[in-house]
Amino acid sequence: MAKKSKSALAAKPHDPALDQIIKLAVMAVGGQGGGVLTNWIEDTAHRNGYAVQATSVAGVAQRTGATIYYIEMAPAGDSAPVFSLMPAAGDVDILIAAEMMEAGRAIMRGFVTPDRTTLIASSHRALAVSEKMTPGDGIADSDEVIAAAEIAAQRFILFDMDKMAVDVGSVISSSLFGALAGSGTLPFARETFEDAITASGRGVKASLRAFAAGFEAASNGVVEASSPKTGTPKAKANKPSGPGKLLAQWQALETRAMALPDGARDMALTGLRAVVDFQDLDYGTDYLERLERIARDDDPQKAHEFTREAAKYIAKAMAYDDVFRVADLKTRGSRFARVRGEITPAEGARMKLTEFMHPRAEEVVGMMPARLGRKLSGSDRAMQLIDRIFNKGRRLRTDRLLPFAQLYILGGLRKYRRGTLRHAIEKEHMENWLELAMKYRRVDYALGVETLRNRRLVKGYSDTHSRGLSKFDRVMDGVALLAGRDDAAHWCNLLREAALADEKGEQLEGALKTVRSFAGQAETALSN
Repeated sequence: MAKKSKSALAAKPHDPALDQIIKLAVMAVGGQGGGVLTNWIEDTAHRNGYAVQATSVAGVAQRTGATIYYIEMAPAGDSAPVFSLMPAAGDVDILIAAEMMEAGRAIMRGFVTPDRTTLIASSHRALAVSEKMTPGDGIADSDEVIAAAEIAAQRFILFDMDKMAVDVGSVISSSLFGALAGSGTLPFARETFEDAITASGRGVKASLRAFAAGFEAASNGVVEASSPKTGTPKAKANKPSGPGKLLAQWQALETRAMALPDGARDMALTGLRAVVDFQDLDYGTDYLERLERIARDDDPQKAHEFTREAAKYIAKAMAYDDVFRVADLKTRGSRFARVRGEITPAEGARMKLTEFMHPRAEEVVGMMPARLGRKLSGSDRAMQLIDRIFNKGRRLRTDRLLPFAQLYILGGLRKYRRGTLRHAIEKEHMENWLELAMKYRRVDYALGVETLRNRRLVKGYSDTHSRGLSKFDRVMDGVALLAGRDDAAHWCNLLREAALADEKGEQLEGALKTVRSFAGQAETALSN
């Protein structure tokens, strides 16, 4: 019988002091006040006679500006407790996520466990860089995170803490702090949390209002499911205002849009608002005339699906992004209000706003009258000279009068847009695309609809627009090979989704090779 090794170490007795340590992690994105929230938590613990240690770990490799703040606390005693510097999987008591996908990232890293973790999360979204970079719709589904959290956490508290804070003039760190206090996971009285906010001395009244709102919601055990993907409801369209004559013209256009088939009516109204906002009421008339012609030839048995998709994508084609549009959007009062709402500067602080402009020769020539622009764009020498002069990164401080005036005047030149080269190019491209879609529709209704949807690939400004247009052309070349096949609409959809899947277009090229292979086989069979 083997003897027990003398070198074997006896198990250490359990240290009851470890049970007194509360471990809390905060996962936040830059600008959400994660540092302020950590300071408040630390101050509250000190006020209740606890020893505290707080650290932060930047996580910009995963998401720009994302940071993990980690706090450990225990009742102060004769000897200082030994705290860890970083959270460990399966060893976190409270996890605060300042945004929905941060909660998902915490679950993936094992910080949320059903035996001990209370998960407090805001249901709003702050899109990650990876979501924004996707050419198509790259927004992750919040409902999947919610489902995972309900399984992974011992207790789950969820509601839109960002909106809650904004509604009372504060920032999300305040409502998160209130939710933490209201959850009852820390053995401290509400008054000590509020004292920590008061002691900070900045925006105290607004912070206390947001704290109170978060406290009440969390103490009532709120779990609020988000709507798909964004977690925020769609805003209602603004009611138009202006001179009576223009309002009467707008109402006449609305009446025409309402006369379209039921299936296309709502989309037509949305598209009408977009094109009128882009240009003017006459431009809206052009939009409706195109739709009315399409609706007259559409098939009621198909619920006017072609007209509905045309209403959406014609509006997108007509409201393209050019220099005038970019300048107009950057100088609107609504944009300044949105930026101020996002960064929430301190009361009395001056907000500085810098716009980055990098026009290529194509954008400059595109603003010129069509005849002159075509002449210049046909000359390599002229284009190189224009590019050398204008293709430089520019920073314009629109919180200053002169840079703002420059962009404002440039945006006002949109009334000359329909005489420019860029508009002529966009109009010709749109008409060719529509003509092809209607041609396909006559022999294959589904393929005609999918051809309309291919316009989704063309969007953005400058280089982004060029890349999208290139993908659009390649997909349409593939569709031309597919026309006449029973599965042409299916393959058209696959090509478009492949084009949207990655920026470089590698998946699209693979799909096109497949299409060319069976299209080539069909041609060979016919020739034999």
